[in-house]
Amino acid sequence: MVISEPALNLADGAGCSCVDLGDSVRLALMITPRSSGNLREQVREVLSVIRTALDKQPQPMTVTVQTVFLKDACGRAECERAFAEFYGSKVPATNFVLQAPCCGAALAVEAWAIGGKAVRVEFFGPQALAVSYDSVRWIYCAGVAPGAAALGIYPQTMDTLGRLQAALADAGSSFQRVVRTWFYIGGITEPEAGAQRYQELNRARTDFYRDIQFHCSSLASAAPGGVYPASTGIGMSGSGLVASCMALETSRKDVLMLPLENPQQTPAYIYDPVHSPQSPKFSRAVALVLGNYVTTWVSGTASIVDSESRHLGDPEKQTAQTIDNIERLISADNFTAHGLKGAGARLQDLAKIRVYVKRAEDLAKCRAVCERRFGPVPAIYAVADICRPELLIEIEGVAFSRFARG
Repeated sequence: MVISEPALNLADGAGCSCVDLGDSVRLALMITPRSSGNLREQVREVLSVIRTALDKQPQPMTVTVQTVFLKDACGRAECERAFAEFYGSKVPATNFVLQAPCCGAALAVEAWAIGGKAVRVEFFGPQALAVSYDSVRWIYCAGVAPGAAALGIYPQTMDTLGRLQAALADAGSSFQRVVRTWFYIGGITEPEAGAQRYQELNRARTDFYRDIQFHCSSLASAAPGGVYPASTGIGMSGSGLVASCMALETSRKDVLMLPLENPQQTPAYIYDPVHSPQSPKFSRAVALVLGNYVTTWVSGTASIVDSESRHLGDPEKQTAQTIDNIERLISADNFTAHGLKGAGARLQDLAKIRVYVKRAEDLAKCRAVCERRFGPVPAIYAVADICRPELLIEIEGVAFSRFARG
């Protein structure tokens, strides 16, 4: 199902996966410029790669969402000008994240495109769009940040979640339908209000989610502590906050939404208060069964066994443990243990990965392990602080696989 496409002859530093889901075809593009030119030249290289990839597809495709990993906040205006010229009135929902590419490039871009005869894309302002086909409707909200009046990470988070909720409503959806979230947090491990900033974000997220009943299948009704979206909470430069989310609206009867937990990890939402007074409210992964296909969104994953950090100070072993965790999480055995036999995925079924590296000097060691274990899966490596000071690596991704209905 997931086909990495080196045959596209994209520029060095770019990877592409094609996912055929029958009613739609998706492209995942992970692009890190290799030129040593200035930001404008590197943006031009990125857009040239996107154009080449789209032109080589047998059907028209629309880029729907993109995340821009920036070395310097000053580069945002240049990127926005280039995107407006390139995309015209159809600029994708875009995150600008202050995470420098590990290789020293001025930026890197993850872009998703979709095509299909019945696919329809609706734009709802600069931060939200909807993709509809075959009685399903995806809503993407990106680049949402708090207003200037929100001071401190708790009010910033509450304000941002409220803005996400409003953007979802504008696009005809609600927070109950959210399946995946991302939180990019400046100074994630720095102290604030007698705790760490990440812990304060967890407190706000707990309060905001308190009255929300997230959609899931009956298979998840016995989940301890509730049901939550997959999520990534990761550091970035500066002191701000950026959030994005993805929601699903459908009335189809052959749809199952299932949160997944790793049998070797304590669910984050029932962590002991020693890790965060209010536990992080997310599932390790969320799987969507739609017809004969399974999409599995893997949350930000690190070198944690049970609830404890492992392999302190060793980036290679932390990377390996992180990948072990992902492999177990998405395995057929784990799906069966969650009550869904016939589903499951391998590492090679990942369409893309993001690898967050705390120290740029660990890139070579981390990348060697990733390339050995993941193979040609397209990846972006970005410098980012992790939610615990001792963690050096975090990885997230999305896998596509078939469902063998019994």
